[in-house]
Amino acid sequence: MRLLRPILSLVLVLVTTLLVSCSGPSQAKIPTVYSPEKIVQLQSYREPIASARESMETLKGFIQEQNWTDTRTFIHGPFGALRQDMSIASKKLLQKDQKPAQDLAKELFGHFEKIDAAAKARNSLLAQEQYIEAIKDFDSYLNLIPTNN
Repeated sequence: MRLLRPILSLVLVLVTTLLVSCSGPSQAKIPTVYSPEKIVQLQSYREPIASARESMETLKGFIQEQNWTDTRTFIHGPFGALRQDMSIASKKLLQKDQKPAQDLAKELFGHFEKIDAAAKARNSLLAQEQYIEAIKDFDSYLNLIPTNN
């Protein structure tokens, strides 16, 4: 009987260890669709970006008028906080949408840099081409953010 107790204790320890090690926590699932609550939350991030998109018409007017000073000022002024807004919004999207959103934001700001360089060089054709590309990227980015509609 004395020999049986230590063996029984050892067996119980081994069974307990086995059960604990095999019953690890289940992996958290990554969401694949937007919940209504998430969509509402994303709207607060979408609003300043959509507002900046609407103000692109002002930039278009400056480019068409070849008003290079205001073109450059507008890119650096009203669009100054846009990079941060887009970065925050991109991080709040579903994981599958984050990389495309970050890539589009990067491309958009590349177009802004080229518009700025074109304005500095007084190159109307290049500025207009880059403006058109910026609009496409802007719209594609906004399409990644779901809406209630």
